[in-house]
Amino acid sequence: MSGEEEENAAELKIGDEFLKAKCLMNCEVALILEHKYEQLQQMSEDPMNQVSQVFEKSLQYVKRFSRYKNPDAVRQVREILSRYQLAEFELCVLGNLCPETVEEAIAMVPSIKTKGRAHDDEAIEKMLNDLSLIKKFE
Repeated sequence: MSGEEEENAAELKIGDEFLKAKCLMNCEVALILEHKYEQLQQMSEDPMNQVSQVFEKSLQYVKRFSRYKNPDAVRQVREILSRYQLAEFELCVLGNLCPETVEEAIAMVPSIKTKGRAHDDEAIEKMLNDLSLIKKFE
């Protein structure tokens, strides 16, 4: 992205390095940190010696704000959202915030309605319905 062009997430103008970056939803980070926490507990006689306060607070945060707890549900959420050719950050915002209506989804991620993209209201509605089914049966 040139220095003259202003960044604007609503139009997916976020810089090449960010567009190419792999983003994780809170629920994915929670699974990773929980696994690391278990490893640290197994390696140490006193597990609290191995866990920093930052690690502990980060784990608490992502667990608190994770919409999906079950590892299979987490995988399904990413699979469903990946079908819609979303940018990584769009996928993560929708997976983290779980909008219930098309209007909420567009307000949270305006770039999903940008000209030239195949996300009409029906496609967005289907995506949200698929996500709500996962949450319902988790």
